[in-house]
Amino acid sequence: MNKKEKKKKRNALVICRSGNRFWTTQSQFWQWVREGVIVKTQDHPLTGAYFREHDELTVKLSNTVLNLACPNHLREALASRRAALAGR
Repeated sequence: MNKKEKKKKRNALVICRSGNRFWTTQSQFWQWVREGVIVKTQDHPLTGAYFREHDELTVKLSNTVLNLACPNHLREALASRRAALAGR
């Protein structure tokens, strides 16, 4: 197996406020810790939890930060994006 084909190890656990869990890479985990998105809670396995209440629901769409907890916000952003694309 070449280095390019080698899978990244996902060995850092992130726990959402809703109770959902997902695994990520250590480099991504530490980047989120530096940015203040998550807080480290354990060492073995490396575990962290979201710092703010709805951070796990935040997405970025065309340089606009949206919160999936507010479906109206997402719908309005998508509608304005479609209108902008149709106007080209």
